[in-house]
Amino acid sequence: MGGAEQQGRDTVIVGYTVYAPAASDVRTTDEALVRGRRCGITGQPGDWGRNPFTGTPGPVQFAADLVTG
Repeated sequence: MGGAEQQGRDTVIVGYTVYAPAASDVRTTDEALVRGRRCGITGQPGDWGRNPFTGTPGPVQFAADLVTG
């Protein structure tokens, strides 16, 4: 499948764990700019809720993948 150029490429996936500011609206259909590169969001973003001692909201955590090749 594909031409000689496509056959010679390897797919590389780099995964990141991102902690966004509290109340960030992150969806699995979005993309995120991580270290200057566009990454797709994988999985369901998680909300850390509130700090039990201070009541301040915690970050939103999500996984982002950079796929090349």
